[in-house]
Amino acid sequence: MNALADLQADFQTFLLDGNARMLGRVTGTAKISAEQRLAIYYDAYRLRLLEALASNYPVLRAWLGEDEFENIGIAYVSAHPSRHFSIRWFGHLLPEFLATAQPWCEKSSLAEMAALEWALSEAFDAEDGTVIGIEDMAAIPASAWPDMRLQFHPSAQRLDLRWNVPILWKAINQNLDAGKTAASCRGETSATPSAGKKQHGDTPAVAEVPALMEHEHPQAWLVWRQDLKTWFRSLSVDEAWALDAAMTGENFAAICEGLCEWIDAQNVALHAAGLMKQWITDGIVSDIDFRKQ
Repeated sequence: MNALADLQADFQTFLLDGNARMLGRVTGTAKISAEQRLAIYYDAYRLRLLEALASNYPVLRAWLGEDEFENIGIAYVSAHPSRHFSIRWFGHLLPEFLATAQPWCEKSSLAEMAALEWALSEAFDAEDGTVIGIEDMAAIPASAWPDMRLQFHPSAQRLDLRWNVPILWKAINQNLDAGKTAASCRGETSATPSAGKKQHGDTPAVAEVPALMEHEHPQAWLVWRQDLKTWFRSLSVDEAWALDAAMTGENFAAICEGLCEWIDAQNVALHAAGLMKQWITDGIVSDIDFRKQ
């Protein structure tokens, strides 16, 4: 390793682990010691990661409060240093971290809120993909329907959540947007533009944040992007099963067979077709392959 690469490696190790080897490479002065000089970079690196985490999880931060979110952030930075060249992806393991790390794992709603917020973020940033219309579905000959397999838009994701975090997220996010709009009306600036289209002088609506509630059984949810907006909606048990099956490549005939657990055989094909129509309307179906495999 050449001298420059060696220096860079030592500096990176210091930023990540606080390795003292770098101390011998820095010269102190009468005004500031070598330790203090290095501490500036050490602290700035962590503050930037905490800032990125807050940017990726604004609703979780608002829900927990700044102090508790910072405690989580400090622990997360220590457990999961940034490994991606883009800081945009810092925090992708936060749901898993909150589900396993003490004391936060004792409140499973935290991991679920983080999972929902990250899924929405991923849906927004997912690559563009084609979407088909109802007319494409109608054009498929009846003889080919049993072999139909759907291909889904890259933004489409499935979550199972035991807590009512989606409605909490919606209310908190609305209040965050209302706060940004109010700041704009006062002539203040905001780093993130409001998603709303309020005019100056409008009174921002404030949503009442519902109480946290745990469902008896996990609830199925779909997260996706349509028309440059992110969406989520709950799914019935049968729709969740059918969507999961379709996403793993099952054909229409197999999906109909599986749906017979909830729908009588006489009506199951019509029901399955209705689910497909809904997914196409949602904008999560990119293509239909009806070739035999």
